Amino acid sequence: MTRRGRRALLAMAALVTHGVQAQTPAQPARRDDDPWRPAWHFTPPAHWMNDPNGLVFYRGVYHLFYQYHPGGTVWGPMHWGHAVSSDLVHWHDRPIALAPDEHGTIFSGSAVVDWHNTSGFSHDGTPPLLAIFTYHDEAARKAGLPPQSQGLAYSLDAGETWTKYAGNPVLRPDAGQPDFRDPKVFWFAPGQSWIMALAVGDHTEFFGSPDFRQWHRLSGFGAGVGAHGGVWECPDLMPIRVAGTRQTKWVLIQSINPGGPNGGSATQYFVGDFDGHSFTLDPAFARGLARHGPRWLDWGRDNYAGVAWSDLPPGARHPIMIGWMNNWDYGDKTPTGALSTGNWRSAMTFPRELSLHRSRDGGYALRQMPVRTWQTLAGPAVAMRATMVSGTVEVPLPDQAVAQSLVTLAFDVPGGRTRVGIELSNSLGDIYRFHYDAATRRFSSDRTASGVVDFSPKFASVDHAPRLASGKTLTMTFAIDRSSIEAFCDRGATVMTTAVFPRAPYTRLRLFAEQGHARLVSLRATPLAGAARN
Repeated sequence: MTRRGRRALLAMAALVTHGVQAQTPAQPARRDDDPWRPAWHFTPPAHWMNDPNGLVFYRGVYHLFYQYHPGGTVWGPMHWGHAVSSDLVHWHDRPIALAPDEHGTIFSGSAVVDWHNTSGFSHDGTPPLLAIFTYHDEAARKAGLPPQSQGLAYSLDAGETWTKYAGNPVLRPDAGQPDFRDPKVFWFAPGQSWIMALAVGDHTEFFGSPDFRQWHRLSGFGAGVGAHGGVWECPDLMPIRVAGTRQTKWVLIQSINPGGPNGGSATQYFVGDFDGHSFTLDPAFARGLARHGPRWLDWGRDNYAGVAWSDLPPGARHPIMIGWMNNWDYGDKTPTGALSTGNWRSAMTFPRELSLHRSRDGGYALRQMPVRTWQTLAGPAVAMRATMVSGTVEVPLPDQAVAQSLVTLAFDVPGGRTRVGIELSNSLGDIYRFHYDAATRRFSSDRTASGVVDFSPKFASVDHAPRLASGKTLTMTFAIDRSSIEAFCDRGATVMTTAVFPRAPYTRLRLFAEQGHARLVSLRATPLAGAARN
């Protein structure tokens, strides 16, 4: 951070500490001229971004709020940045929505449409939008007091501007509880009540309210269940219909930092039932959890704090979620933060549809695939017919298209010790490789030679994930966007998200089969144009 940035950070912190509302800085102009800024994933105009917040759909518009520090490219006093889209691809930056005040800085939270005006904020029949978020009071923390509480804001102009509730905070922790954050709220129609899932240290707690202002504790979940290598954060509880059935189960998404399967931050999930008061694990899912360990939403290093949009239209078939495409192991050190390379940090994953399926052990498993609106950016596709692969095979994709593409391929599942996968490379010798190993039945994402990797000792890695499907055909879909590769294997049964920083754009795409041969069933590679932003 520059001296000027440090001075601004210290000044803002002083204002917040002394109970004075900091002035909301203007959004800077977006720079799109650096080679690492994604072409079709969301990034902030400049400066630091982390968790997605306040995801709500209203009047044909998807709102994306996010943790934002407008004073520098490292984490600092948190605001809510804001962007909107009609298709989850083309985003338009809006003014900062929420800034720190006398109660503290603005941590993560959620937003909903109050269709029945239970809050009483609307006076003309127009449903208000409600946002609930965590206040963090650093002065309280230093004084040994609980630093976090929940605040409420409302919008009467479809999310463009927000007014903080005069009675904030609306929910305070018990004494001695330092971690009390990231509220995700939804309307539970059978009980005519708002339900809040809140991360409280090593578990999730649920609260209820009839009016969004007065909250009471309902129950807790998670002590001794699942992964506990770090603090629990950013819960999301949602009903999902089981594919191919009329049955609905409840899924609790739960981020954790650290403690991920390949190091650092990651997100686990649980499947069960919710009765308006308590979340209970499905017995078959619980048995699988005890036998196989935590169920991870994404086995890659770079998908964290993901939550789903609220208030999707009635015809929506699947929940849609988005995550922070970074890792707390090295998030504040990635090379995009320098003035010479763009002065911004972090991107979001591409939005994903979630579906729930029966698993082989009688339990349930989540799958994820990119929302199909990526097709609005599609150029002429390149297809390859069935062929045997031994060694490497060049995919005839134009050089400039390799770094911005969506590639879907299928192999007959190889036997023996064969490894099959893809390789991205450039003229400087940077190589990224992703493969499936028949001997170990696992996928691997190798970015050790992918480009700039020396900014953190925790970045260069070979990360692994199990194959969770059992079909005879192995499918892999790769969403490639300049500085990231999202791999969706077996139609999203295993997902790995990986950030990369090649020294020059990748221009070659190859298939490979090692220690044996494999039959390529099909391949389709689609170049994707950039998504213009204001």
